[in-house]
Amino acid sequence: MRKRIFIDQLRIGMKVEKLDRSWLATPFLRNKFTITSAQQIEQLSASGVQQLDVDIEEASPDVSSCTPHLAASDDVPQPASPPAVESEPPATTYTEELQVAKQVYQAAKGVIQQAMGDVRMGGALNMEAVHHVVESMADSILRNPDALTSLSRLKQFDEYTFYHSVNTALLALSLGRDLGYDRTQLLQLGTGMLLHDIGKTQIPLELLNKPGRYEAHEFELMKQHVMRGAEVLSATTGLSDAFLKPTLEHHERVDGTGYPCQHCKADLSEFGLIAAVVDIYDAVTSDRCYHKGKSPHETLQFLYQLGTRGHVDSMLVQRFVHIVGVYPVGSCVALNTGEAAIVTQPNRHSSLKPRVLIVTEGTGFLRARPLDLDLAAQSGQLDRMIQATLDPSTLGIDPHVYLDNGAA
Repeated sequence: MRKRIFIDQLRIGMKVEKLDRSWLATPFLRNKFTITSAQQIEQLSASGVQQLDVDIEEASPDVSSCTPHLAASDDVPQPASPPAVESEPPATTYTEELQVAKQVYQAAKGVIQQAMGDVRMGGALNMEAVHHVVESMADSILRNPDALTSLSRLKQFDEYTFYHSVNTALLALSLGRDLGYDRTQLLQLGTGMLLHDIGKTQIPLELLNKPGRYEAHEFELMKQHVMRGAEVLSATTGLSDAFLKPTLEHHERVDGTGYPCQHCKADLSEFGLIAAVVDIYDAVTSDRCYHKGKSPHETLQFLYQLGTRGHVDSMLVQRFVHIVGVYPVGSCVALNTGEAAIVTQPNRHSSLKPRVLIVTEGTGFLRARPLDLDLAAQSGQLDRMIQATLDPSTLGIDPHVYLDNGAA
């Protein structure tokens, strides 16, 4: 039974159902939570809360089963309830996993597309579908860290938001795996990233699809997607605070220049720091209304510079370069032989020597039959090496055509 009480009547063990002000005005990420300490009561009072609704039947002095408040400085959140079963699937080869990864990728794209459509129309998120597809993504990353990650090259201009949501989720999962996250943490991170832009459903379509840069007032409206997304997730999904971190913090920056709260590194979670890196990478490599996407290699250089300037976390950038490779899958490169090639598989042990598909002769003419070559496994007198990256359009080729035809 819900009862309205004054703040001085609030006690440890009570379950808060509603505040007399927006939760955004408090240190808590949601209106509904259980009081586990006197400090939380003090924080609510300091935030100006005078009256609140509590669930009398749920109130209990036994706080051992309560979910503690997650402070903004907590790096890696505690497992959500109910906890996922800890199990790591058996390893597979890149080639074996790639076919499964493609199916998982398309399923994830369909789930987030449906989710955003439902929310835009005022419906509820199908969290069962979201959890299921994130589990499939996490399992793919655990079986082979490179196959699903390589599909982040997939972009589609007119469906940017959907592809971006999937790409950032799989890149974050791969980075989390590299950082040693267990399966529970990966599921939290992956779910948060897949839903991190759900707030864009609350932004007018004409603004989202504007063919040009935003005016100052338009950008201010666009920035609201962060808080609106957090409100949607908090109010409708029952997700714990852990899952909200990527939504709330993917536009925050280490040096405090981001939004919406201008938090510095000490106030950001590791989930948020990861979200910022992968969000920038996928956005910069994508074609948008107002700019042509940069190559993956150029974007990694850009990220490295941002890390050096203290804009994003430099350690995470270095780990991110490690997982996608200096020359990510889909990169077009020039070899020391004058040949041009497409990177088809990263090499974590020797990032400068990925597997490539040589598509032109040294003379510049297209090969009748592309040559598949692992640069790290050469044994002949002529060792091919990457000298530079190329713009595939200058060669009249589309790397995705080669990769999607089974080369990758």
